[in-house]
Amino acid sequence: MAEKGNTIVGSSPMELIKSSSSNDDEYGSNGMRTAETMLRILPMALCVVALIIMLKDSQSNEYGSLSYSDLGAFRYLVHANGICAGYSLLSAVVAAVPRPSTMPRAWTFFVLDQVLTYVILAAGSVSTEVVYLAYKGDEDVTWSATCGSFGGFCRKATASVALTFIVVLCYAGLSLISSYRLFSKYEAPPVSAYSNKATIETPPVFHG
Repeated sequence: MAEKGNTIVGSSPMELIKSSSSNDDEYGSNGMRTAETMLRILPMALCVVALIIMLKDSQSNEYGSLSYSDLGAFRYLVHANGICAGYSLLSAVVAAVPRPSTMPRAWTFFVLDQVLTYVILAAGSVSTEVVYLAYKGDEDVTWSATCGSFGGFCRKATASVALTFIVVLCYAGLSLISSYRLFSKYEAPPVSAYSNKATIETPPVFHG
């Protein structure tokens, strides 16, 4: 079998089709792996920036002092961003290494991506509520607006929360990718417990 230019001479049409499809799959998998790796690195950088902004979020003036550590929602935001940054770095390294896809690996990515998506979403949601109350206040619970006196604190908190929601979007995309990879290649595990259904025997009915 000889080659002439880009055309393989002496090959059957089926061999040409298989060769072309295998090359397309290889290039497609490489492109998907690169895109996934970049998408996992991006939230790591955003989480670190959001974490640093919130850690430095404190202000003191004639009205008193206010820090992120005074609010439980902001402390949770810092912890969630730290966890997501670590997971993003680890998962990016694993995704960048070319290796055959297996069911345990696909399930691990799927479950962890889903869990981290909800963790960071919850952190952004509760922090958004606190920022809203800081700007608007709540007369029903006698919570006065504090951003008029602590404007710098509120601006940094808003920036950190905004970055966190960009991370949420990134993780939503990662969840879609890991879901597609899992359910497009592997079927749901068989439930053998339901294969052998127990039969209920009814007692005979005697007619008089």
